[in-house]
Amino acid sequence: MRKFRVALLANLKANAPKLEEMPHDQWDDLDSEKTVLALIDAIRDGGHDCEFLEGDITLYDTVRSYQPDICFNICEGHVGDAREAQVPAILEMLRIPYTGSKVLTLALALDKPMTKRILTYHDLPTPQFQVFERADEPLSPDMIFPMFAKPSREGTGIGVTADSIIMNEEQLRDRVQSLIDRYKQPVLVEQYIEGREITVGLVGNLEGPAARRIPENDDAPRIQAGLHFFPPLEVDLSPYQDTDTVYSNRLKVDLAEELNYICPAPLELDLLSDLNW
Repeated sequence: MRKFRVALLANLKANAPKLEEMPHDQWDDLDSEKTVLALIDAIRDGGHDCEFLEGDITLYDTVRSYQPDICFNICEGHVGDAREAQVPAILEMLRIPYTGSKVLTLALALDKPMTKRILTYHDLPTPQFQVFERADEPLSPDMIFPMFAKPSREGTGIGVTADSIIMNEEQLRDRVQSLIDRYKQPVLVEQYIEGREITVGLVGNLEGPAARRIPENDDAPRIQAGLHFFPPLEVDLSPYQDTDTVYSNRLKVDLAEELNYICPAPLELDLLSDLNW
């Protein structure tokens, strides 16, 4: 087996900058030293060299000095609407291979409203939504209560609590104003859909031509060669229904190690097939 030189790229909470008027949960999506050390140990146990490099402005120099064969990238970034795409952009400029999604995917996926516009364009099911830049904007007639509000460009459930579920227009206006004041960005409001919390992970790269559309011809199914789908994972939220109701920032950050993760999730075969399609 070939031995690789791997750079583990991440943003440690301990190294995060102190920004003016930032909310207390500003860096909840950044990683702990425990996570970084566990990944380094796993890569080294696989027989490879591995060193941690902070994914900030110093990376352009440190990654060229270390000269990795590949980068294991879990960087979140610190500043900017497309901050998760900044490190991959640097790596592509330097022609250094890396794991995870590429620049365009990361830039789009962090912007939840833009992601939903793309899903809608491709006729993929997503709840009806409206983006608010002001709390007093007219409510679209297509929007029906209950609704769900969250910041447009945050991860790890930042800004998501039990109060994210909105039952009437007064709650809507109050919640949108609160999120705008706190996170200084537009607010995504969706029709609320109650359900289970399921994740399907995958690794790999599509082989052959990969279209940007999903074929409608049953005799020409979507190309999936090169992809490996992992069993579905369910986050059991039932013990927290009286306090959090949804997969909140508190559950993802403060109680992450106490949650019960069910893998494989108990799903009907037809639903499992739909998730992996």
